Amino acid sequence: MTVVTRFAPSPTGFLHVGGAHTALFNWLFARHNGGKFLLRIEDTDRARSTEEAVKAILDGLTWLGLDWDGEVISQFSRVARHAEVARQMVAAGKAYPCYCTPEELTAMREQAAAEGRFTGYDGRWRDRDPSEAPAGVAPAIRLKAPREGETVIDDLIQGTVRVANDQMDDMVLLRADGTPTYMLAVVVDDHDMEVTHAVRGDDHFTNAFRQTQIYNAMGWQPPIFAHMPLIHGPDGKKLSKRHGAVAVGNYADMGFLPEAMRNYLLRLGWSHGDDEIIGTEQAIEWFGFEGVLRSPARFDMAKLTNLNGHYIRQAEDRRLVGLTLPRLRDSLGADFAEGTEDRLLAGMAALKERAKTLVDLADSAAFYVRRRPLPVDAAAAALLDAQARDMLAQIRRQLASVTAWKAENLEAVARAHAEGAGLKLGKVAQPIRAALTGATVSPPIFAVMEILGSEETLGRLDDVVKGIGHSEA
Repeated sequence: MTVVTRFAPSPTGFLHVGGAHTALFNWLFARHNGGKFLLRIEDTDRARSTEEAVKAILDGLTWLGLDWDGEVISQFSRVARHAEVARQMVAAGKAYPCYCTPEELTAMREQAAAEGRFTGYDGRWRDRDPSEAPAGVAPAIRLKAPREGETVIDDLIQGTVRVANDQMDDMVLLRADGTPTYMLAVVVDDHDMEVTHAVRGDDHFTNAFRQTQIYNAMGWQPPIFAHMPLIHGPDGKKLSKRHGAVAVGNYADMGFLPEAMRNYLLRLGWSHGDDEIIGTEQAIEWFGFEGVLRSPARFDMAKLTNLNGHYIRQAEDRRLVGLTLPRLRDSLGADFAEGTEDRLLAGMAALKERAKTLVDLADSAAFYVRRRPLPVDAAAAALLDAQARDMLAQIRRQLASVTAWKAENLEAVARAHAEGAGLKLGKVAQPIRAALTGATVSPPIFAVMEILGSEETLGRLDDVVKGIGHSEA
């Protein structure tokens, strides 16, 4: 058997974290088994479905690296097939037309509730002759569900669960206007797409029993179900906008790497011993539903951020340059100095050690690619008083004579100056750092000087010594 999974989002908004979690588990299970991962857009709600939402879903999956097999399937494009199946069920005696008006259905439920009875549809048109149908009323099509026994689901995560059939009514398959219901459309699509495993959130668990009845009525083999616990926020409630960013695209904007998000989402509700750092290839090798926990996982922004820092440190320097340059161009605008990419690449190894997001990385890297004169933050400005500028003028003259512009030679100049003035090296290095980076924290300053080069380093020192553009950022 070729394993076939599917991700079937509704295009009524962005790809949220919960949807990405479901997509990841489907993708991993398919890849683990050498199977197929399909994508279906459940766009039958035409009033709420938008092309912008479809694009956001596709962009989110692409950013996460969750590639799908074959073409994206539109559920709306298949409504004729859904209706065809409903008519087949009527012809086979597995479904029937129901001519109840909405008012009749409301009155029926109210009376049942008042009498303490089951409030589902009472089957009043189940065995009636259609010749009794009232004139001018278009019928809905309802499933002739079994009334005795039970429907059993053997779920890979939830275990075996049984529901008595007398607790489920004859659900609508086709509305009076001829449009299919969600229950029918999902079953027909999953069957036609040859889905072997329906992996989704456990908020769909009750749907599985009704959908199984449709499969049985058609004589089709139901898929194997796996209903995943939902993701909760730190307060234990279902993850929502009140907990902050829930759209996958927001995390890309916030500077998270897709491999970090994949790793984090994998560990939400799934474990493999004590392993925390799990790369994608390892995840594919290890993944199985026996590692899925039944209880909801809580989304922890601090853990995701720390994990992202790990992946930034592991990332190739050139890739990080490619990811940070657009951010720097956007943030600096006219202050971005073109042709400084080599500086950024040379400095990336040290910069990435401190960063937890690409936003952090871009902020800390900005001094490499800014036009002169640099803005100086308040802490750095406090170091650059008149005495410090006099010292920097002296050091600038000494540095100008350095022929081999290497970090060790530049440090030697600063160290000699400090010793001659009876100062510790830090008392010299910190004003140099403030002048060259505009801040009091940076990678090792003599390595920074080597990367900036002699012309840029001496020019920045000149700016500070002469007070050019020396305003607080």
